[in-house]
Amino acid sequence: MSRFRAFAPLLAVVLGIAGALAVAIALWQLVATTAGLTIERTTVGTTPVTIYRQAGASPAPVIVIAHGFAGSQQLMQPFAVTLARNGYVAVTFDFAGHGRNAEKLGGDITKVSGTTILLVEEVARVVAFAKGIPGGDGRIALLGHSMASDIIVRAAQADPEIAAVVAVSMFSPAVRPDSPKNLLVVVGDWERRLKEEALRAVGMAVGGPVEAGVTYGSFADGTARRAAFSPSVEHIAVLYSPASSREALLWLDQVFRHAGSGYVDDRGAWIGLLILGIVLLAKPLAGLLPRVASTPQGAGLPWRRLWPVAVVPAVATPLLLWKAPTSFLPVLVGDYLAVHFAVYGLLTALMLFVVRRWSVRDAGVQTAPRTDGGFHWSARAVAAFLLATTLVTAYAIGALGGAIDWFVTSFVPVGPRWLLVLALAAGTVPYFLADEWATRGPGTGRGAYAATKLLFLLSLAGAVALNLRALFFLILIVPVILAFFVVYGLFSRWTFARTGHPWVGGLANALAFAWAIAVTFPMLVR
Repeated sequence: MSRFRAFAPLLAVVLGIAGALAVAIALWQLVATTAGLTIERTTVGTTPVTIYRQAGASPAPVIVIAHGFAGSQQLMQPFAVTLARNGYVAVTFDFAGHGRNAEKLGGDITKVSGTTILLVEEVARVVAFAKGIPGGDGRIALLGHSMASDIIVRAAQADPEIAAVVAVSMFSPAVRPDSPKNLLVVVGDWERRLKEEALRAVGMAVGGPVEAGVTYGSFADGTARRAAFSPSVEHIAVLYSPASSREALLWLDQVFRHAGSGYVDDRGAWIGLLILGIVLLAKPLAGLLPRVASTPQGAGLPWRRLWPVAVVPAVATPLLLWKAPTSFLPVLVGDYLAVHFAVYGLLTALMLFVVRRWSVRDAGVQTAPRTDGGFHWSARAVAAFLLATTLVTAYAIGALGGAIDWFVTSFVPVGPRWLLVLALAAGTVPYFLADEWATRGPGTGRGAYAATKLLFLLSLAGAVALNLRALFFLILIVPVILAFFVVYGLFSRWTFARTGHPWVGGLANALAFAWAIAVTFPMLVR
């Protein structure tokens, strides 16, 4: 252990250099993807729109690109950049309730006669705008992912001028044997059920079994159809697969008899490197934080004391909230998630109190043993705590969130989302403060932090199982929560090692999670 501590400063320097290089290289490569393009941002009504076109290019078809549920137009950049660098005019936008669109999503999201109709109308407005864009030649096609795949199918069926549809991860009961025209369905190879749907959509036009990777019908009369499976990707990674962008480009080239440079966006690895660099940089930067406590704080529970603190909230929370209302905030399932965080945190705090009393009883003493190592909230400690928490929060939201907002999905609150951050923090703060205290401190059971996060995810799964109809959309966000647990868990670990107090990382994580939930989940009209 002493040898490791001796090399710790050198390790921090190495990680700092590696992180800085990773960030610099990744940014260089990511910025280079838009070389030679002009990018214009505007609005169509309340809908934020971005136009990608090649500088000085001849008039070309316009491709309107729509994101999926809980997404934003940034998610669709790989398609937009690929098409624009091949001479097309690419148009992305944020649906109502998503991304930078401050307009709330109306209608019943479970019914075609509700939200679906409103989204189809929004696509129609963007298409009408796109038809008049300078640089367009009057021809137009649609591309959409997941939820938007159904929306663009319906929009194309309502507009005879739509020459082609590229539906990524498609599920759409609206597809018919004769419409939409020139339909390409791109699905991730790990999306088993959507692969079946893709083959069904192609097969209904052919009237028999079909194979992936084979084009059926004729582009001339609009009957062309094809199912393509992008290798080794799932529902989100399919957007960053070069195979997906290549299929879309080749399909549209055949529809419009167009030829471009052949460039295909392949930014996925560079985004991963950028995020890795930001995470690595957090380690040496944490060493610059002020010291809050001279001795490490926390409950310091071995597993024989920790397991009830970890398990009881995981089991009790979904049961207590089984019939709880889930529509008191204008954000889909985010309100339930906030309540789940809050109740889980309060139960964790309660169990910490109970376990402490058990320790008193087992020790046969009248007063509880101290778990704070004699720590006192002096003016210096409070100032150091506030400064450290501010710096860690700024890095978690500013550096990591900035990278996400630039290259992945919208991470900037607009309109009422700013108030949602505060409302959701009321739920995340109790959880992260209690959990950090329970899993930090001398003597804490090995793997405690990871175990409590896994139990939290399992408790969310239990909540979904008990109320699938109301909480189904939580399933879509669980992988994102897992990713944030891993990244922010490293931030809090390094923060605790430097500051000595678990609540610095706990409060920073709580605010970062509240921010992420507030900007990610769709806003609804309640």
